[in-house]
Amino acid sequence: MTNSGSAIDAPVRTELDGTTWRVVLNRPDCGNLVTSTMVQLLHAAVSALPAQAKLLVLCGAGNDFCKGRDYADAPERGKAGRAPTAVEIRANMTAPIGALYGAIHRVPVPTLALVQGVAQGFGTALAGSCDIAIAGDEATFRLPEMGGGLPPTLAMTALWPRSIASLPWLVYTGATMSAARAREAGLIDETVSSGSLAARGEEIARTIGAQPPEAIAAVKEYLLAAREAGPNARAALGASLFAGVLSSR
Repeated sequence: MTNSGSAIDAPVRTELDGTTWRVVLNRPDCGNLVTSTMVQLLHAAVSALPAQAKLLVLCGAGNDFCKGRDYADAPERGKAGRAPTAVEIRANMTAPIGALYGAIHRVPVPTLALVQGVAQGFGTALAGSCDIAIAGDEATFRLPEMGGGLPPTLAMTALWPRSIASLPWLVYTGATMSAARAREAGLIDETVSSGSLAARGEEIARTIGAQPPEAIAAVKEYLLAAREAGPNARAALGASLFAGVLSSR
């Protein structure tokens, strides 16, 4: 493994392991609650994909993937007893979080979330924003924001490409979704025994690492563009990308 130089105790660590760029939420003592600074660090880490990387992995240190945002420093709390303005909330919270979700969607290689323990709020959205999401069988997912009177529309936007069947239920009830139900709803793609999560991630990394970079890039470009295209445009794009990769071999 080649370490990118992130400090071991940094709240977000990055590692380059062969062709895998690993981004690690690293606050295990609090379930990897994400601060505003960490949102910026995550964005920088995702955007710093090395040229040789064929896969980006998002994971959390410790027992939980991510229990959500750390509200101790949340911009919406305001300062000195003053409620923040809409402009301040947009600049300090919604825009950075939306930019992070967008950056994850636009990574030019596959993205893989490895989810253990609790994935709540921001954590659920972070996992679901990846191309592939694998969870340990004990993992749980929840969007609790409505309990505090806040609509989790940012998280819903991140999850929308998956169009999960139970999204309204998850949002309105604030209930906890098991890994098995999350798999059925399309929030995640696979469940494995908790002790096998890291090994399954390594297996997927080896599979993708053996694939030619041109084909990986073509599939990712197609997935990104096809979401916005009609059937005829999707077919034309697919044919063009296939021909381009085949002619380069």
